[in-house]
Amino acid sequence: MEALYTAEALATGAGRAGHVATTDGILDLNLAIPTGLGGPGGGPNPELLFAAGYAACFHSALQSVARAQKVAIHDTSVGSRVHIGPNGEGGFQLAVELEVNIPDMPHDEALSLAEAAHQVCPYSNATRGNIEVKVSVTDD
Repeated sequence: MEALYTAEALATGAGRAGHVATTDGILDLNLAIPTGLGGPGGGPNPELLFAAGYAACFHSALQSVARAQKVAIHDTSVGSRVHIGPNGEGGFQLAVELEVNIPDMPHDEALSLAEAAHQVCPYSNATRGNIEVKVSVTDD
C-alpha cells in the first residue's frame, strides 16, 4: 500500500492508565481505565479514542459516497459505540455499533448510502471479519 498519510503515537507508563501522545504533538493525553473495567474512569481510554475515530472516518466516507452518487445530504451525523468484553478464551474483544443519521431522506435510501460508506470506510475495512460491526440508520 502506498501511504497517503501516517499517524504515529507512543504509549508510555501503565498502559490503559498511562500516557499516549502523537509525535506531532496534536494529541497528548493521560489515560484512565474506565469504571466498567475496574478503574476510576474520568479520563480518555482506548475505546473512546477508537469510537471517536471510527465515527469521524465513517462520517467522511458517508459524505464521500454521497458526493460520488451525486446525492445531496445535509446535517448528517454518525454516532459510534465501541464495546469491550471477554472473548471467552481469556482475552478481550471489541464490537461496534454505528448509528447514521441522514435527515430528510427516506430510510431505504439512507440505509443504502450507509451500506456503501461501510464498504469504503478504512475503519470498516480494517475491522471487517475481525469484530462485529452493526450499522443502523435513524431519523432522529
